[in-house]
Amino acid sequence: MQRKPIPVDSFMTQAHSLWSKKWLVLCSGNFTNGTYNAMTVGWGSFGTMWGKPFAQVVVRPSRHTFQFMEKHDTFTLSVLPEELRPALQLLGSKSGRDGDKIAEAGLTPSSSTQVTAPSFKEAELIIECRKTYWDDFDPEKFIDTAIDAFYKESDYHRIYYGEVLAVSGTTVYCCD
Repeated sequence: MQRKPIPVDSFMTQAHSLWSKKWLVLCSGNFTNGTYNAMTVGWGSFGTMWGKPFAQVVVRPSRHTFQFMEKHDTFTLSVLPEELRPALQLLGSKSGRDGDKIAEAGLTPSSSTQVTAPSFKEAELIIECRKTYWDDFDPEKFIDTAIDAFYKESDYHRIYYGEVLAVSGTTVYCCD
């Protein structure tokens, strides 16, 4: 995939559509020593917090990727082209505990430019982040009671904020 660095201030996307329709691959760990895992995510956000650009993701403690998010300081978000939708479905439905789902999905991990977490050669957009904050969803603070339907097993997500350190992508994601 032909990507170029994108200044964080020039990164452009339709955020809701990106999360809800395209989905992203969340990857955390260390590329160099081969300890990492990835999963498909469809909930998150981009914005500015504490004067810095951020990406926010949520991970349930039951997911294998959770232990990597807890142990490592960085993560990446990768957007794959539509023809790789089956890879996204596999990464979202299988656990890395049970085998090498990244290889099974046909993806090629690669080193990132600013963080130890891997990115993927096939990605059309890569966002590299360093964790800055985490918190757990507290059901007592849900104002909209419809949210409860997403947590029938009380498996509330942990929220992670990551400062966006680098973005690279195709021209679709930049002003040029």
